[in-house]
Amino acid sequence: MISRLTYEEQELIALLKQRSKEAFNYLYDNYAGSLFGIIHQIVQEKETAQDILQEVFINIWKKIDSFDESKGRLFTWMLNIARNAAIDTIRSRSYQDNLKNQPFPENVHTSQNMYVVKPSIDDIGLKKIISSLKEEYRTLIDLSYFQGFTHEEIAKALDIPLGTVKTRIRTALIQLRTMIRQE
Repeated sequence: MISRLTYEEQELIALLKQRSKEAFNYLYDNYAGSLFGIIHQIVQEKETAQDILQEVFINIWKKIDSFDESKGRLFTWMLNIARNAAIDTIRSRSYQDNLKNQPFPENVHTSQNMYVVKPSIDDIGLKKIISSLKEEYRTLIDLSYFQGFTHEEIAKALDIPLGTVKTRIRTALIQLRTMIRQE
């Protein structure tokens, strides 16, 4: 059987809902990298992020019938599943306990820069667009989408009303959408 090179979104969704393994393989091949990037931004450990990615695709397979095209694009829906799975993981007690039980490296001096986060090449375009937002919007997008904080946590951390956080994030997303369309 020859595999298709591309699918229109509606065609792909229809095939996924019919449980087409070829369509699912296409979905994985074309979207796993992007979803992994989002997951890895939230969960820094590569192995854990890979495990979450596998769980995300299992959830996509199981929940594809609940996808509603009128509410948004397939990628956005998958992105939310991935983001939520990553956030659920970092909030889980077992993950938090595992972080507390990490051994210290034998040579502390060689691992000083161990926690420096280097942006990946895939992030450059999105980061460039986000950097053109106002500082207050950029901070909220970073906290919410890249660090996984809830709106309530952001409001508490920045000492601003919850409604203001939600309004600013919505405004920032509208501005981002406009900027992306202009690219």
